[in-house]
Order: sequence, then C-alpha cells, then structure tokens
Amino acid sequence: MPVTPIKQGKTDQAKLAEDQVVSDQVRKIISDVERRGDDAVRDLSERFDGYSPESFRLSPAEIERCISKLSGQEIHDIRFAQSQVREFARVQRESMQNIEIETLPGVILGHRNIPVNSVGCYVPGGKYPMVASAHMSIVTARVAGVPRIVAATPPVGGEPSPAVIAAMHFGGADEIFVLGGVQAVAMMAAGTACCKRVDMLVGPGNAYVAEAKRQLFGRVGIDLVAGPTETMIIADNTVDGELCATDLLGQAEHGVNSPAVLVTNSRQLATDTLEEIERILKILPTAELAEASWRNYGEIYLCDSYVEMLAVSERLAFEHVQVMTDRDEWFLDNMTSYGALFLGPRTHVSNGDKVIGTNHTLPTRRAGRYTGGLWVGKFLKTHTYQRVVTDEAAIFVGEYCSRLSMLEGFVGHAEQANIRLRRLGKLNIPYGQAAPLRRVQH
Repeated sequence: MPVTPIKQGKTDQAKLAEDQVVSDQVRKIISDVERRGDDAVRDLSERFDGYSPESFRLSPAEIERCISKLSGQEIHDIRFAQSQVREFARVQRESMQNIEIETLPGVILGHRNIPVNSVGCYVPGGKYPMVASAHMSIVTARVAGVPRIVAATPPVGGEPSPAVIAAMHFGGADEIFVLGGVQAVAMMAAGTACCKRVDMLVGPGNAYVAEAKRQLFGRVGIDLVAGPTETMIIADNTVDGELCATDLLGQAEHGVNSPAVLVTNSRQLATDTLEEIERILKILPTAELAEASWRNYGEIYLCDSYVEMLAVSERLAFEHVQVMTDRDEWFLDNMTSYGALFLGPRTHVSNGDKVIGTNHTLPTRRAGRYTGGLWVGKFLKTHTYQRVVTDEAAIFVGEYCSRLSMLEGFVGHAEQANIRLRRLGKLNIPYGQAAPLRRVQH
C-alpha cells in the first residue's frame, strides 16, 4: 500500500516561487552593503528594525547594563545551558587529533586541525530573542579556539535583548553588534569601517538570513544553510495524539513557514493528533504563528510499515527527527539523513534547542543528506603537511612521481621530481623524460 498523505501543505512549486522573491531581495541588500558600507547598514536597520543607535557595537559598559537587567536565576540558567554545550563541544574537540605517520621509510605525512581566524555568529531575534543560539555558535567557536568571535543580533522592541547580550558575553564574544537580518550578515562578511570582515559565518536565521549565507558562501565560509525550523515525528501507537500534537506545535511556533510533519503507521494516532492540534491551537499563546505554519506547512503521512516510515524520513531528511516507537534503536541504526535525532518519548526537540548540550544549528531543506549540523569541527580546518627526510626516500618517491606525471602529460611536474633525482641519485634523465622503471616490486 502506498504512503497515504492525511494532510498536506504548500506545493513545491509555491515554495520555489517564494524562494525566488527572497533571493532577489537578499541580493539587493548585500549589494547595497558592499557599495555603501556602514551607511547602508544604518539605513537598512532603520528600515527593517526602526533602530539607529550611535554605534551598533556595544561597549563594555552597555554590555554590563544589559546583564544587570537579568535576575540571578536567569543568569544561572544561561550559564548552566552554556556549561552543557561547552562540555559536549570539549569532548568533540578532544576526539579530533593531530596526526603524523611515517608511511614509507623517510616519508612523513600528517595533518593539523587549525581554527579559523575569525567567525561571525548570527543570533536570530524577530518574534523571539534566541538566547540559546548564542550558546550554540559562540561557545562552540570558543572551545574550538577561534581567536576572534564577532556576534550580531537584532534589537527586540527597539533595544538590545538583555538575555541574548548576556549569553553572547558569557559565551566569549569579542565584539557584539545589535544589528539584525541580511544587513548584519553582509556587514560581517563584506567588512565595513566599524566591523572588520570575518572568515566564516555561522548561526541559524529566517529564510532571508539563510539565503544571504548561501549567496555569500565562497567569499566566506559558512556552517550550513540553516533555514526555518523543521520538525518530524516518527511515531506508532506506543504514544498518544496529545504528545505528538504538543511536540509538533512546539516547533511550529518558530514562524509561519516552519514545517512540522507526523509520520505514523497508526491511523488512530493520525486522527487523534489532528484533533489535539485543533484543541491546542485554541489555547496556545503563540497560535498566530503556529496555526499559520501548520496550515501551510504541516503534513501527516500514514504508512503501512516501519520500513515505509523510514523511507519517508530519509526522503524528507528533516532537521529535527523525533522517534517515539517500539523500535527506536532500529531507526537510530538505519537512519542516514537528518539533522539531529531525539529518541524516545522522554526526549523532545526543545531540550536540544535550549539546554541538553548538542548543537541546535542543524541542516534544513534536505541538506541532512550531505552534511551534519554545527559542531566544534566546523570551526576547524584540517591542513595536511608532508616531509621527506632522507635522500633514499626522495629518490624512491621521486621516480614514481616522475613517471606518473609523464603518464598525464605534465612535463613540468615530472621535472620537479627529475631535478631532485639528478641531484640526489645522479640519474641521467633527459629533460622531458620519465624516470626509468627500476623499483617496481611484485
């Protein structure tokens, strides 16, 4: 029996049309920042956020004033969450070792994991000040050893969000800018008078920020194109509709275009979940966003087997995948395309978003097929090196290099080997010829 869509959202064609509008607007904003620098940044901030302070970069005194507005409990909670993220990132970092090995007598190969020199961390604001996003990017970059960390976040209600600024500061940001949207990302990537350009951009954002990172990739590195939040629940009759509805709407409230999908082999669970969603939307304070998101991007798929449920999950490759079945470990062993997994009914996406320690900046729009999420390794560049330490090794490898270069027609490449062979081995190799075949072993 084929997979049965119980509820569907917008068509792919409609989504593509929306994407094109976003792409065109982002391109214009980036071009404006490139041409006019800080003047464009200020005009765009006034236009989109109604915010134009004397300086977008906060001074140490301004940072302390933001922190002073928080209660002791709020500061404790922020520091606790950061300690979880920091500890998991530390263990990940320690798993990445520099290596060096002698592959042949006298031939030394190795690699070193080197942090990028500067990174721009974008922390979304909009409807919600995303405190946790500061932990995920800034704390992780600091654990990786990035020397310069720039952080940018939009104003909330016309002023800096105290909690976000505190999280940025506690996390280890060197420069903090109260600036949002494409203009913030473009400023960090292109560089202006008030902000020296960075080497890499990281952090989640809305569709405009995600598209800006995509367009800027190449000029700077990026973690991934992390667009609007996606949530998938894979569930069977071991859980109930209220739990599934709560977890779907808990993520749909991110914005009006946050996909939320239930994949199940239980028609009863699908029906119950739909009924519970309608009930919860009547009492949910954020229903304005969650209802629009569910109406246009919510989907339910009814499958006839766990294998089909797995196939739907692999095809959609969602950012967050919550598995609540009688065979969660089977899904863990067999799933290959997702951002992060949340296994069992005690686990939920909000834990991962806010506190548990894994990173919540994750691949969306099927990018989980080819990349994982933000982690300490994203801030590290693995650089190789080689060293030939004996004449015998130089001759041995050089003869192979000479012949293989000539096989491809690269005479200049061959001569890089040949000149050393002549000097070290006193071999008489005429210019433009390959080294003699005399070291092949069977």
